[in-house]
Amino acid sequence: MSVPPDWPTGETEALAEQERLRPQVVTEGPAPDRTPGVLVAGVDVAYDDEKDVVAAAAVLLDYATLEVVEETTAVGPVAFPYLPGLLAFRELPAVTEALRGLTVRPEVVVCDGYGLAHPRRFGLASHLGVLTGLRTIGVAKTPFVFEHREPGPRRGDWSPLLDRGETVGRAVRTREGVKPVFVSVGHRIGLTEAAEITLALAPHYRLPETTRRADSLCRRALAAETAADVQ
Repeated sequence: MSVPPDWPTGETEALAEQERLRPQVVTEGPAPDRTPGVLVAGVDVAYDDEKDVVAAAAVLLDYATLEVVEETTAVGPVAFPYLPGLLAFRELPAVTEALRGLTVRPEVVVCDGYGLAHPRRFGLASHLGVLTGLRTIGVAKTPFVFEHREPGPRRGDWSPLLDRGETVGRAVRTREGVKPVFVSVGHRIGLTEAAEITLALAPHYRLPETTRRADSLCRRALAAETAADVQ
């Protein structure tokens, strides 16, 4: 895995890059048709901080059946220090390389994290979408620093995710009696459509199948890499 030569290395550069790219985010767009042959992807990363290694996975699923069509990984050095609000700079070099390994371009990429639900409205999902031109959404496990009321108990119930009164996403109940997930627009898609996709990808579990599969794959890739280093 290679890190672009002009990739930011510190906070000041990264903040300036967010400010430069943020106006390019498109916050409207349709969801793909849920028909056989339409492909969606999930991406996720795993770290070994002691060894300064990150592993990214991209998993391509058939949107109608949720069967895995293709999967790829990318492993390399962590590209950026840990700084809140700037996690995309740690993850994107590996994530974009994993996506480039897919032989088919997905209709939507689901990120384990945030898009507009970000203090500067430019989380990982938005950043990835602008860099690649892909439609992206963020589906996070926690509400980060934002507020929401508890959505209703049924699958599909939701409530706004708010930042000082501004709606930045939705808390969406994907399973009855289970904590919601937190959906936000990444790029080239609307919030209602992002929530619709999330529900379609989570028929049995709290998290979308895209995220579950990518999480498992990146952890396996990291374990294989660190085991090889030991040998």
